[in-house]
Formats: sequence, C-alpha cells, structure tokens
Amino acid sequence: MEGWDESLICMKRKLPLIRLLVGVLCALCMCDAAGIAEEIKDFGRDRLNSSPRHADWVDIKSGDRTIKAFIVYPERKDKAPAVLVISEIFGLTDWVRSLCDELAENGIIASAPDLHGGNKFEDLDAARKATSALAKEQVKADLDATADYALRKIPSCNGTLAACGFCWGGGVTFAYANENPKLKAAYSFYGTAPDSADKVKNIACPVYGFYAENDERVDATIPKAEELMKAAGKKYEPVIYKGAGHGFMRSGEPNNPAVREGDKKARDEAWAQWKTLLKQL
Repeated sequence: MEGWDESLICMKRKLPLIRLLVGVLCALCMCDAAGIAEEIKDFGRDRLNSSPRHADWVDIKSGDRTIKAFIVYPERKDKAPAVLVISEIFGLTDWVRSLCDELAENGIIASAPDLHGGNKFEDLDAARKATSALAKEQVKADLDATADYALRKIPSCNGTLAACGFCWGGGVTFAYANENPKLKAAYSFYGTAPDSADKVKNIACPVYGFYAENDERVDATIPKAEELMKAAGKKYEPVIYKGAGHGFMRSGEPNNPAVREGDKKARDEAWAQWKTLLKQL
C-alpha cells in the first residue's frame, strides 16, 4: 500500500503540469482549426498577387453615399464586356476578387461592388445578420451605380453588361435581372430563384443557373422559376451538377485544402460552361 500511496502523491504533483500541457495542446488545435476555417472560406490571395492583369479600387457615388468597387481589366486589344460580380454573404473577400481576376483572364471587365461597406465576416452568423440587414433598395441602388459606372466611365467597356452572383449574390442576380433591362445575361450560382410572376415579368435577358445536386434548399426553388419564366416567355437554363454541394465554385477551388472531388468537378464543369456563355456577350 505504501508504494500505491507514493504513486498517488507523484500523480498529484504531476497533475498541474499535465493540465498545462493539455491546455496548450487544445489551444494549438483551436488555432489550427481557426486557421483552416479561414483558409477554406477565403482564399485567392495567391492568384491576386501573381496576376499580370490590372486591377483598381474605385469610388462610386450611390445616391448620397460613396461605395467601393473592385475592378479587374482583361488583357486584350479591343473593348470588352463588363460583368457585375455580386458576392456571397461574406462580403468582398479575396476569393471573390480572385474570381474577378479569373473573369478578366477570360476577356471580361469584372466589377465587384462592395455591398457590405468594407466588412468581412469570419463568423457565419455575423455574416447572415449583416447581410439580412442590407436594405433591398440600397443593394439595388449600389448595383445600379456600379452598372452605370461600368457603362459610362470605363472607356474600355464595349457597352455590354451582364451580372453574376454566388449564394446570396446568386439570388440577388436573378432578382436584379428583373430590375435592370440593360443586362445582356445573368449568371446565378446556387442562389434561390424567384417565386412569383411579378419577379420575372421584366426580365429582358437570358438567365443561366448553376446549381449543386446536394443543395435541396436552393434546388427546390428551381421548378417554380422554370414555370414562371416559361409562362412569361423568358429564357432560363438551370444546370444541376451531380455530386456537388452548395458553394462549389469556392469550395471546389484546387487550392482549397479541404476540397471535395464532387465540388472540384462541378467547379471545372461550371467554368467550362460559363466560359462558353461569356464568349456570347
């Protein structure tokens, strides 16, 4: 029993050290997890830093406010069409700006208005709250101002304008097609589709939808939109990518450390389709 007592005493003496080591390991694990979460959510800085294309931050007057927009120009000898890029709920992240660069690589002037006032969100709940607090009238005004800037104040724009958006931005894109008759095309990536005739009656351009098979929340809105668009004589072409999850254009990036094969495949296929459509502008 004496040896047992000594062992207990020894263990008690070591407990503070053990607790300290466990605490340190937990903290390191939490830091690693936080770093990975941020990297998965927002990557694209390497593309931005290595891009040969010219990019600008510009001030745009929107009513009595001034907003920022990130614009990337293609390398081409003739004038180019412009595409408004509408972000996810996380704001104008590095990934969104890297996608602008990818559009410019394909001959497009990409213009991404900062609809979130410079805010970026690492916390999903904070992003939801901030985005839901944005007034629809303000979002429309900011998009109108950015569209006007692209068409009137970018000399290299050929007068053709389209819009694209992702997740929340995908839904906004579909809605904006009903509000801006100047759009020549709308590309909605996994955003909810309209649910009433008044939300499609003024659409003057084709709408192309890019959706994920494993995204029933969004996909459930497609049939009604197809019905409404057909009844209104509008062009709506949705494509659902097998094996993909919501957000595959971002999560399917090859430099995503947690990339899933289904998302990567969907992203590649969606880009191939999108490039074909962009050439038609």
